Amino acid sequence: MAISTSKFNTFTFFKLPSAWWCGVRLKHLDNQKAIATVTHRWINQNPFKSMFWAVQGMAAELVTGAMVSDQIRESGRKISMLVQNNTANFSKKATGKITFTCEDGHLIADAIQKTIETGEGQKFWMKSFGVNKDGVLVSTFNFEWTVRLKK
Repeated sequence: MAISTSKFNTFTFFKLPSAWWCGVRLKHLDNQKAIATVTHRWINQNPFKSMFWAVQGMAAELVTGAMVSDQIRESGRKISMLVQNNTANFSKKATGKITFTCEDGHLIADAIQKTIETGEGQKFWMKSFGVNKDGVLVSTFNFEWTVRLKK
């Protein structure tokens, strides 16, 4: 069972304070999909009166990482996780409330199982996309996650 979003948001307050203060909040988490929102405000804006790209990146990474972290917890094994690479594309000015979604949870279980079986680290790419209140795509992020057994 996935950890509750309220517990995860409390975790961000203590362990990812910059994301919390910028307004990044996890709204949905299960093994297949995660959703987070962040609203453009003074504290997270750039000089062009839109959301700073790094704030979008925090929300985009959070939805991928929350699923990875939760599935590692469910495995009961000590497994490390790390973003090795990422790419981003910005297609529209991010203003208002932006919702980031990742539906790549199915990739995680396979990588965790392979790292447990082989003892070798595994890599996989996850995609997160952000849309504004009108459903218009504002940014797309891809994260290459690595998982490996801790020694």
